[in-house]
Amino acid sequence: MDLMDDKIQAYKNEITELGKTLPEVADAYHQFTGECFGPGSLDAKTKQLIALGISLAANNEICTYYHVNEARSKGATDQDIIETVAVAGAVGAGHAFSQGLTRIQHSFQSPPIQ
Repeated sequence: MDLMDDKIQAYKNEITELGKTLPEVADAYHQFTGECFGPGSLDAKTKQLIALGISLAANNEICTYYHVNEARSKGATDQDIIETVAVAGAVGAGHAFSQGLTRIQHSFQSPPIQ
């Protein structure tokens, strides 16, 4: 096993432990995520690529590893995954620009606080 597999397995182990302590919470989580990733108008590969992009934007290392593996298991190519990384990067840059540029406009109109 490599570091990526170890981290995914550690997370799965902790979810199992959560199920021993708070079974209703663990069951509800599994049911919710199962419904979200289940059959719908989006195919399974697309759902995993979306999850990967969000994992990257949220800087969630374990989910990034997990969803790369899941996307591959659903047929995602290396090109699909790299394009997902690029889109996540574009959204991250867009977020910084949209929030940063609009927020600073007000400060340009106001004198500095002394």
